[in-house]
Amino acid sequence: MDYRRLGRTDIEVSRVCLGTMTFGEQNTEAEAHAQLSLAHDHGITFIDAAEMYPVPPKPETQGLTERYVGSWLKATGLRDKLVLATKVVGAARDMKHIRNGSSRLNGANIRAAVEDSLVRLGTDRIDLYQLHWPDRKTTTFGQTTYVHEVDPEEVPIEATLDALAGLVEAGKIRAVGLSNETPWGAMRFLALAEQRGLPRVASIQNAYSLVNRTFEQGLAEIALREDCGLLPYSPLGGGTLTGKYLNGARPAGARMTLFTRFTRYNSAEALDAIGRYVALAREHGLDPAQMALAFVHRQPFVTSTIIGATSVEQLKQDLGGFDLVLSDAVLAGIEAIHRAIPSPCP
Repeated sequence: MDYRRLGRTDIEVSRVCLGTMTFGEQNTEAEAHAQLSLAHDHGITFIDAAEMYPVPPKPETQGLTERYVGSWLKATGLRDKLVLATKVVGAARDMKHIRNGSSRLNGANIRAAVEDSLVRLGTDRIDLYQLHWPDRKTTTFGQTTYVHEVDPEEVPIEATLDALAGLVEAGKIRAVGLSNETPWGAMRFLALAEQRGLPRVASIQNAYSLVNRTFEQGLAEIALREDCGLLPYSPLGGGTLTGKYLNGARPAGARMTLFTRFTRYNSAEALDAIGRYVALAREHGLDPAQMALAFVHRQPFVTSTIIGATSVEQLKQDLGGFDLVLSDAVLAGIEAIHRAIPSPCP
C-alpha cells in the first residue's frame, strides 16, 4: 500500500480509503467488522464515514455506520493507527430526523454534529471532518445547470470556517475537508482561510469515475495547485462499471436492485458508455471493475480513492485494481470512449 500526505497537513493517508455507507443497511455489524479488518490487513489506514450513513438515509438507521466503526475500533484497539474521516450534513435534504431538520452549516449545528459523531465513533477526535455538501444552493448530485438563487438563510462560508476553527483549537478535529463542492466554493474556502487565518481545507470528496470526469474541468487544477486533493467516491459509478447491471440485469441484493435513488447511472448515454468501458476491459483481458479503479488511482490529483463493498469478496477483488497498471492501448481506448460520450453520469 502506498501513502500520501493529506493536503498541507501532517496527516498521512493510505492511497485507498474504505468507504462505509453500506454499514447498517446492506451490511450487518459483523460484516462491517470483517471488511474493516480485511482493509486494515491490506494496509488501508483511512476510513470514511458520515453522520447521515447508512444510505439510503432513514431515521431508524441513521448513525449506525459510525456506531459499527466505533465498535470495531473498541474491539481492536487500532484507533491511533488509523485516519478517521466523517461528515456533517449540509442544508436540509429531507432529513428531518437529523437534529429535527436543523442542518445549516452554522456553529451550533456543526458543534452538535461533531459531538454526536465522537460518541458514536467512540473516539476523542476526528482526523478529517468534511462538509457533506454546500450550505448554499448549487449544482450537486447530478444537477448540471447552475441556477443562481440566493437563500436568505444561507450560512456564510466564513461562519462555517469559524465554527470549524473552534473545533480544531479544541482538539476535536484535526483537519477539514469539502464534499460535493464546486470550483467557486473550493477557492472561496481556500481564500477565506488564508485571509482570516482559519482552517485550510485539505481535501475535496466528489464523485469521480470513468462515467463522471467533471472534476477534471475545473477542480483538478485547484486540487494540484492548492494541495487540496480529490477523495473520489463512486469510482465504480455506483457499481455499474463492474458490468453487473448491463442488459437490464438486477442481481439479488445489489444496490440498484434494492434502491431506486441512483438514477444518474440509468440514462441511455450512461448505459452506452458503461457497456463500452466493460467491453474495452474484456477485450484486453481485464476485470472491468479493476480497470475502472486503476484509471481513477493513476490520476495525479487524487489523494486517496474511496472504495466500498457489501462483502469481503467484493473488497478483495476491488483491491486488485490498485496494483493494475493500464497499458497505453487501454488508456487510448478509454479516451476514445470519453470523447464520444463525455461524463454521462455527472
